[in-house]
Amino acid sequence: MRDVAVIGVGMTKFGKFLETPIKELGRQACWEAIKDAGISPKDIQIGYVGNACLGMITGQAMVLGQIILKEVGVRGIPITNVENACASGSSAFREAWMAVASGMYDVAIAVGAEKLYAGDTRLSTRALAGGTEVEYEANLGLTMPGHWALRAKRFMEKYGTTREQLAKVSVKNHKNGCFNPRSQYQKECTLEEVLYSPMIADPLTLLSCNPLGDGAAAAILVSKEVAAKYTTKPIWVAASSLSSGTYDLDREIARNQLEEVAGRQAFEMAGLGPEDLDLAEVHDCFTIAEFMRVEGLGLVPEGEYGRWVDEGRSEIGGQLPVNPSGGLLAKGHPVGATGVAQMAEVVWHLRGEAGQRQVEGAKVGLAHCSGGGVASDTPACCVHILKK
Repeated sequence: MRDVAVIGVGMTKFGKFLETPIKELGRQACWEAIKDAGISPKDIQIGYVGNACLGMITGQAMVLGQIILKEVGVRGIPITNVENACASGSSAFREAWMAVASGMYDVAIAVGAEKLYAGDTRLSTRALAGGTEVEYEANLGLTMPGHWALRAKRFMEKYGTTREQLAKVSVKNHKNGCFNPRSQYQKECTLEEVLYSPMIADPLTLLSCNPLGDGAAAAILVSKEVAAKYTTKPIWVAASSLSSGTYDLDREIARNQLEEVAGRQAFEMAGLGPEDLDLAEVHDCFTIAEFMRVEGLGLVPEGEYGRWVDEGRSEIGGQLPVNPSGGLLAKGHPVGATGVAQMAEVVWHLRGEAGQRQVEGAKVGLAHCSGGGVASDTPACCVHILKK
């Protein structure tokens, strides 16, 4: 496998854009990534585009990648559309990495794009429920907040985690979002506001849940030889892993085995350990998810993240900043776009271009994105490690 570098990234602001077509959001992100890389659209040899929900919301169930990429003049090349629930964008990035690492292509583009706001929340809710085994779960009323609330209850029972500790994750991430101009929410919230916002699924309140969102992100991945032609500061893909759930009926729902597997594989591929990370972007769709994912990936010892949060060790300037972008809770979660947006965030930190939220001296960063919920497990988990 060849060394692969990221030489360009782009991302729209995440938010509610009812009047903006998804192809326009995708165009903005792609064009920013192309300009950032300093290449021409004609240099791109292959493309992968992640999206999860658009078909159910608008009826555009096919060829989204071709529609988006034609807007920036990328035509006549292999284009593959990728659906993998919330991990759709990160899976598209992984496919682009493999295309270049294999030696078949020298320049690839990975895109993630989504529009979840539809003017009717029922449409969005139904589309997101497609991340479950619909026949046995969604059709019986098990929504994602309910799925995660059940896991939160078990996690709290097992480790003694408190509602206040869960709420502190939302406080932290909303504060980080204030320093991110592309974040959907740029307003701090207090512990009391999180705890006493409307209850969605006990113990998860409104401010414990990520919002719906629209947006897009893109990345240009190239071989080592091509990178040398365009930049003196490439960001290297040190590892890429993808795992799926075990769906064991007797599994411990307070812990994600697939994240243990994906994290272990990524660290082994990179030849690094959690102690080498300078920052981590993890899939905090709910406050409890940040706890489970950080511990499942081995970034923090089992049952210890509550203490880390209390001590500020996961804040910007702490021992391991988690979600300096604001995470899904503040930055937003346009499902198909999230994974590529995480990659852009890590790239900006490693380049020293993250502005007020910059993790000083960052050299190694991890991006984690998991998607869906089947049989109390997670169907897809993608982990990438980037380094200078």
